[in-house]
Amino acid sequence: MRDVLYLEQIEQAEVLLKPQRIEVLRQLAEPRTCTEVATRLGQTPQRVYYHVRQLVAAGLAEQVRTRQVRGISEGIYQAAARSYWLSPRLVGRVGGLRRARDELSLGHLLDLMEEVQADVAALDRSAPELPSIGVSGEIRVPAERRQEFLHDLRSTLQDLFTRYGGAEGDAFKLAVACYPKGDNHD
Repeated sequence: MRDVLYLEQIEQAEVLLKPQRIEVLRQLAEPRTCTEVATRLGQTPQRVYYHVRQLVAAGLAEQVRTRQVRGISEGIYQAAARSYWLSPRLVGRVGGLRRARDELSLGHLLDLMEEVQADVAALDRSAPELPSIGVSGEIRVPAERRQEFLHDLRSTLQDLFTRYGGAEGDAFKLAVACYPKGDNHD
């Protein structure tokens, strides 16, 4: 089972975004038969089998083995991933093109987040080591020092880009997002 399955096809999203199928996928976090899932969800095995077939056809779940029960072959299924990410490209830009890529604009931040999501989803998770780091924190800056803070942040990052920006060695991508903390992020 993969950590993340990045969905870029509208057909996969259509299969996934049905509440009943999401519940079936949750049950398939562990290998189970349709009968076992049906019992857990209080549904008929036929109904669950229909949803499982749709999930398998879309590549969102897979049959991992079979077993014989009273002379009948019964499939055992498992979700293809622990998490499913929908590519922002599935919806596209409803309001047309974003404004110029001003580093201080919300549009630039959204573009950056889409880029990071696509890059992380494309990583080869079968590699024995994925050297990476994720850091998150909160900084409080008085309004009168906001520009000073942003200047210091940009200078620090530019120093790293200059110091490690040569043509030799492993390539890493660095994306930093700095945005106002809303009330609902506590």
